[in-house]
Amino acid sequence: MFVNIDPFTKLIRLWLVTMFLLVIIIVVVGGLTRLTDSGLSITDWELFKGILPPLNPDQWNLYFNEYKKIPEYKSINYNMSLEEFKTIFYWEYAHRLIARLIGLFSIIPLVFIYFKYQSKLKNNLKFFLIFGLVCVQGFLGWFMVKSGLINDTDVSHYRLASHLSVALIILSFIFWFILENYEVTKFEIKINNKFLTSFLILIVIQIILGAFLAGLNGGLLYNSWPDMNGNFLPDDVVKKDFFDFGSFDNPSVIQFYHRLTAYILIIFLFFLNYVFLKQKNKSKSIILFNLAILFQIILGVMTLITGVKIYYASLHQLGSILVLTSFLFIYYKNTS
Repeated sequence: MFVNIDPFTKLIRLWLVTMFLLVIIIVVVGGLTRLTDSGLSITDWELFKGILPPLNPDQWNLYFNEYKKIPEYKSINYNMSLEEFKTIFYWEYAHRLIARLIGLFSIIPLVFIYFKYQSKLKNNLKFFLIFGLVCVQGFLGWFMVKSGLINDTDVSHYRLASHLSVALIILSFIFWFILENYEVTKFEIKINNKFLTSFLILIVIQIILGAFLAGLNGGLLYNSWPDMNGNFLPDDVVKKDFFDFGSFDNPSVIQFYHRLTAYILIIFLFFLNYVFLKQKNKSKSIILFNLAILFQIILGVMTLITGVKIYYASLHQLGSILVLTSFLFIYYKNTS
């Protein structure tokens, strides 16, 4: 992978690939933290402390007593033991520890590379954008957690969606820089850019709707497919709810939108395959994208009909990364 390339390019590639893997890991761990209802177990931001977990009973009791003050404990987990608390604590602790690692790794290697290869990196200051976005992501993470500490037993699904969206933006920038750095070949015959951009927007919307659904625990409703308990539309809403901004707080409506967007994406996928066949484009990128969509549909259905089993739900979230990056691969190859 790093044969016959200059040391600067080798370091940048190593940094980008490592960052890419770290972001995937934190997205997966973040999803599991959400699925295990562990995200509110640490009630302070602890920007510069909390690197080590509690090491004695007094420290454990301190964290547990702080958790007892929030609505989630008072309304839902009031019978939780200290040992049960430790389980959810370690999920959130792992999530934050990986976040700290990403924060450090997003800047320290770049500073080293900058001083060692200043003449080359000064023309590639775009890499520092990653560090800026990681800082924004850290703030959004606490902003999200904070929404579940005062009045609600859960975090705001809007803030949850924002937190996930920025993580995927970071991942997308890193992936794009990797493709640039490896000088991936472009398509000789271009696909209509407006169509591809519309496709990308639909994928992003679908991921955001999925985050809304997770934040509202909407996957616990209508656990049948392709119908919604025997109907095309959810039976606990009226037609006007589909055109009301307040419907974004309604898990039934969000689940319907999530299903509908999936069907629209499949139509777009058929058309994209038609374009590849018509242009006799032999790129294997469309095969990878088809497989990503297929697996994501299967995982989505399995997540739904099993009542959001953690195994399927976690893989479904991971599948969204594969769908996004495999499409970005096509989008990049279509650029000039």
